[in-house]
Amino acid sequence: MNARERFDAVMHYQPRDRSPIMDFGFWDETIPIWKQYGFPEGMSPDDFFGMDRQWDTFPINTFLSPGFEWTVLEDKGETLIVRDGDGVTKEQGKFLGSIPKHISHTLKDRSTWEKEVKWRLNPSPENRYPSDWKRIAEKLKDPKRDYPVAIPAGSLYGKIRDMMGVENLSVLVYDDPALFEEMVETVADCIIGAITPALQSGVKFEYASMWEDMCYRAGPLLSPKIFKKVLVPQYKRITSLLRQYGVDVVMLDCDGDISLLMPMWLEGGVNCMFPIEVGVWQADPVAMRAKYGKDLLMVGGVGKRLLASSKEGIKAEVIRLAPLVEEGGYIPLPDHRVPPDVSLDNYIYYLQQARKLWGNNLDNLRPMHEPNKAAPKYGKEYSMAID
Repeated sequence: MNARERFDAVMHYQPRDRSPIMDFGFWDETIPIWKQYGFPEGMSPDDFFGMDRQWDTFPINTFLSPGFEWTVLEDKGETLIVRDGDGVTKEQGKFLGSIPKHISHTLKDRSTWEKEVKWRLNPSPENRYPSDWKRIAEKLKDPKRDYPVAIPAGSLYGKIRDMMGVENLSVLVYDDPALFEEMVETVADCIIGAITPALQSGVKFEYASMWEDMCYRAGPLLSPKIFKKVLVPQYKRITSLLRQYGVDVVMLDCDGDISLLMPMWLEGGVNCMFPIEVGVWQADPVAMRAKYGKDLLMVGGVGKRLLASSKEGIKAEVIRLAPLVEEGGYIPLPDHRVPPDVSLDNYIYYLQQARKLWGNNLDNLRPMHEPNKAAPKYGKEYSMAID
């Protein structure tokens, strides 16, 4: 069975040889630290760990076109002041800088929306595709293609939040609800206009990918009432179009506690949750399946913090999730990019257990490689510190 067939089988509860063995990726700092403990120079994580091929996404820009010019405004030594492609001025660290500090935002109100942003969301697909996209489409139509491909289906809240900042957008939702609704509908129009040519090209997309990141440890950043009123109808427009062209798996990436929004995403036709972040609220894919049944598809759900704990705990979790993996509709992988407090030794152990139970220890798993025993800290007590 190849990766494309395996993905399709898992997501439709069909028989398959094994689960995909994959990860979400790693913090920028993780691999440099692991190299001190034996991760080899010059090798990609996928090759070293023997991961299955990562899924591809068709290259379509579903948001600002053109974006703002990314510019470094000031180098402060350990941090940079930049203006990014969303028009946000922010300070970000050069190392351990995953969460930047927003300083100012181009999008502030109706005036800046009309002047700086709305015209960049023209639904015309022109300039939203690479010049050779038709050649790419022809390649993907090959019936022998052995890997799954997604069509991007955009973001209705998350990208607006990125442009304005959480606080500013949260205030605008109540101070100018008409503008918020206009923004969401305009973004949906843009997404629909952007993806239609790719859907019409004849490519069989295995799934659609969306991104929101609109929840945190205490729940959603937008009230469920407003979510249902404003966002759900626009999700329905997008997912109805996707299903017209046979795309019946719609995967949405959202961190945080998503429990209050899941039933409304399902109502809107978004049926696959990723990465099922465990967090302090203890989200659990097993409990989610019990509540929502097979209508809910899932990817993720292996707590990244668990991977930093004991090997006994890691093994117990791999065993606990095995029946859900076997049932289908679920692909297990770490619930976010792996942070540097997870040791290389622990991560290798996790993958060994996952390959054995979820991968059925089959010969078609790619080989794992051995750490470099000559590394300066190989075999020593793990520390995140960079010497």
